[in-house]
Amino acid sequence: MTMAAALHGSDTNTQAHSASNRIARVDVVRTMSEAEPRWRAFEGPDYLSTPYQRFVLLDAWQQTLGKHEGASPFIVIASDAHDQPLLLLPLVICRENGAKVARFMGGKHPTFNMALWRRDFAETVTRAELDALVSAIRGQPDGVDVLAFAQQPQRWQNILNPLALLAGQPSTNACPMMTMTPGCKAEDRISTSTRRRLRNKERKLQSLPGYRYSVAATDADINRVLDAFFIIKPQRMALSKLPDIFSDEATKAFVRDACLAKLPNGDRAIELHTLECDSELISVFSCVADGERFSTMFNTYTISDNARYSPGLILLRYMIDHFGDRGYRSVDFGVGSDEYKLTFCKEDEPLLDAFIPLTARGKFAALGMSSLTHAKRLVKHNPALMHMAQLLRNAISR
Repeated sequence: MTMAAALHGSDTNTQAHSASNRIARVDVVRTMSEAEPRWRAFEGPDYLSTPYQRFVLLDAWQQTLGKHEGASPFIVIASDAHDQPLLLLPLVICRENGAKVARFMGGKHPTFNMALWRRDFAETVTRAELDALVSAIRGQPDGVDVLAFAQQPQRWQNILNPLALLAGQPSTNACPMMTMTPGCKAEDRISTSTRRRLRNKERKLQSLPGYRYSVAATDADINRVLDAFFIIKPQRMALSKLPDIFSDEATKAFVRDACLAKLPNGDRAIELHTLECDSELISVFSCVADGERFSTMFNTYTISDNARYSPGLILLRYMIDHFGDRGYRSVDFGVGSDEYKLTFCKEDEPLLDAFIPLTARGKFAALGMSSLTHAKRLVKHNPALMHMAQLLRNAISR
């Protein structure tokens, strides 16, 4: 079902419309199947989006984890007076502490949350047009209390993320990243000393029968790698005294469906890159890629003695060269400052949060969300507080 608000004539949102406002109509679509044709139109060269907001990826999430968590699609599509699409917000509605909250689809799995934009509109959108969009969402009959737009990139493909104009605060974590110059030599991507160190470690692995780096290409390869991943990951998390977020069946179904889902060019929505030998899966990193950047998602590595040779770092070196040779300009390894990321990433990409109240109840919800994010950020950036939090987490997990 689609609900629409037209920003002209005698509509109740007339006050949000002005001669400079190019948003003439805002539709809210409630099912993935109804949204699919218009959504896929936003994935062409004239549009701006991250690979985390592709339809096939978020459809896989909604049909598994989204349904499991009780999230209802709330897909906002804005069009101009000629019914040409301007932007698409892939949101879901959940009830949190008594408030109806609209968040980006994907839960905790995307590193970046962003609308899909017509590129020329994204480059020239005004604050007044964004206010008109928010006003139209507020006017929907659903009674959404707050828009929670978390982990938004400040820029994407050198274009300012328009919703950054609404962002009120930094996210809990930044995202470590590295830039690559297309056509540069491999040694210019990763320092000579790091390459030498990883080559020395890799010599121990190269003696293993069938040792290889590969990208899982067929359904059979993908299923085989995931079968091994779901065995190794819980053991690796237990050794680190961390909860296994891949333990429930809905999460496993999402991961498998998204890794098997094909893009129009034949690539997978989530790619699986591996180091293997004939006897075991040594390391695996998943990633999304869009021709300019690749971003890693979930990963794990063996619990055998081969773990001592830093197989995860060796695999990342292969991935950086794999994408660098294809002209990619940047790479990120997700939020958080894990030590392995800092081996390659010397920059931090800022992420932004915006909590926008739409009702009186939403004001309290937005304040609570903003305060919680601020507190988490304070802990993460204070070594003493972070140490105390880790001690508490370890005590609880015993």
